[in-house]
Amino acid sequence: MAAEDGDPTKFAAIYDSSSPSHPLLSKPSTSALDSPRRSDPESDPTQFLQISYNFGPRPFKDITFLLLFDLFVFSTFGFGIFSIFHRNSDYGSSSSFTYDFTSSSCVKNSTFTRVPNRYWASSSVMYGMVSSSDSVFEKDLIWTLVVTLILSVPFCFMVLLLLKHYTKQIVYACLPLFVVFPIFFNVYWFVACTVSSSCSDALPLAYRILVLVFVFLIIGIIVWIIVANWHRIELTIQIIGVASDALTKNLKLFVVLPLLIFGLVVYYAPIVVFLVFARFNGKFVPRELDGEYFCEWKEDSWVPAYYALAILTMIWSLAVMVEMQVYVISGAISQWYFSKEDSMPKKCIRSSLRNAFGQSFGTICLSGLLICIVRVVRAIVDNAREENTQGIVNLVLRCCANTLLGAIDYLNKFTINFAAITGEAYCTSARMTYELLRRNLLSAVFVETVSTRILTGIVFVLSAAYAVATWAVLRGVSNLGIDSYLVAILAWLLLIVILAFFVHVLDNVIDTIYVCYAIDRDKGDVCKQEVHEVYVHLPISRSTRSSLIPNALNA
Repeated sequence: MAAEDGDPTKFAAIYDSSSPSHPLLSKPSTSALDSPRRSDPESDPTQFLQISYNFGPRPFKDITFLLLFDLFVFSTFGFGIFSIFHRNSDYGSSSSFTYDFTSSSCVKNSTFTRVPNRYWASSSVMYGMVSSSDSVFEKDLIWTLVVTLILSVPFCFMVLLLLKHYTKQIVYACLPLFVVFPIFFNVYWFVACTVSSSCSDALPLAYRILVLVFVFLIIGIIVWIIVANWHRIELTIQIIGVASDALTKNLKLFVVLPLLIFGLVVYYAPIVVFLVFARFNGKFVPRELDGEYFCEWKEDSWVPAYYALAILTMIWSLAVMVEMQVYVISGAISQWYFSKEDSMPKKCIRSSLRNAFGQSFGTICLSGLLICIVRVVRAIVDNAREENTQGIVNLVLRCCANTLLGAIDYLNKFTINFAAITGEAYCTSARMTYELLRRNLLSAVFVETVSTRILTGIVFVLSAAYAVATWAVLRGVSNLGIDSYLVAILAWLLLIVILAFFVHVLDNVIDTIYVCYAIDRDKGDVCKQEVHEVYVHLPISRSTRSSLIPNALNA
């Protein structure tokens, strides 16, 4: 026993990454064996086993939630198929049923006369006239949206390359436009509405001035946010540049992630069909009103329960798809991070997809379920706040709910990123992520605060510039008139949604690199020197800083 305690090779052997019993452990450096952790000087250095990427086979985790999700899906499809074959073909033909006093029930008439076609013919003529008058608008709108959708692909790649090579120039060029564009649009609509007689009649001068001042107040808040975070902008620029470089090494993500969204749409299609046919399950029952009997459609008792089941399944599936995207991004980026430049894995995205749909699918289902619960509870709390519910009990319940939801968001921040790297279960990943950041004096909330705002501002500026260019082209080549503003706004909305998805991907890349940097720092290793040169300037966690002060004084 004493020999084992004194032999350092025995101690280092448990960190061998080739050991099948410890796939997540890597051999630590000698400095890690000789010195205690910075965050807790009294702790034993062998208490925390070092973490690394798990390239080997992974066991299945959180199987209970995998089976629960499968139960929801199979139940939704099973009852949906039943609703199709069990539907009542008489749905919608209430006029063909009359109340039979003899049997005290609704019976179907033997003869049923259809409504004359003159009404439908006249309606078709009127619809044709309206359609012909709107054909120019619809044609220009469709072409504009199609061109915007096509141009969005090279547009996103152009933005990514600019952020990779000219991050500082792009950020500092867009910062003034964060304020200039809103001011321009605010003044422009005010002047245009004042000049237009129809707009000025619909919106009096007092209301126009009120809206103008309100928008200027929002612009003032934007200016205050920029000034308050000015000292962090330089560091954020470097973080965005590193993340953009990592994303350019995994461009296939822009093919896989939209395919996941498309797969979700295909998966939703039969559920929507099932919801439609579920309404057809029922029968006509007699109803009495003011002494008169008539027949009314009544759905079967299981239909509302099926609606609840199908909607919950759709919401949970949406959350699972979002978390799966985060998992795939984290898996691909972390493999790039922990690989040498000359040995980049060729099938990193494929392996991430295999793990996401395989061993870690239960973990993703659990994370999606927690996100659904948080969103539903938060919506209930916000609804109660809008209703101005009085009472100390309601106030205490809202405070407790907000505290609990904030704690779940805090723990869930990097959990899926960590699970994609190590293959651990959800609860284990949450605990290990918290301990990893705490040991290395890192914060779980700083990374997203500035980078997301700057990227959102860049997206707004670029999409607004595209909308202005679209409006100018439409004014020159079409006769839409005032409708050109509506087409330009819809094109702006489509582009900003696509660019928002791009920002979502880049945000997940930033979070993944942050976790990888924490793992590197925990091991005392440097896998990507350019990342360490940037992330080393991140501030330490405030809670950890406050706990270090008493320890320093005692020392």
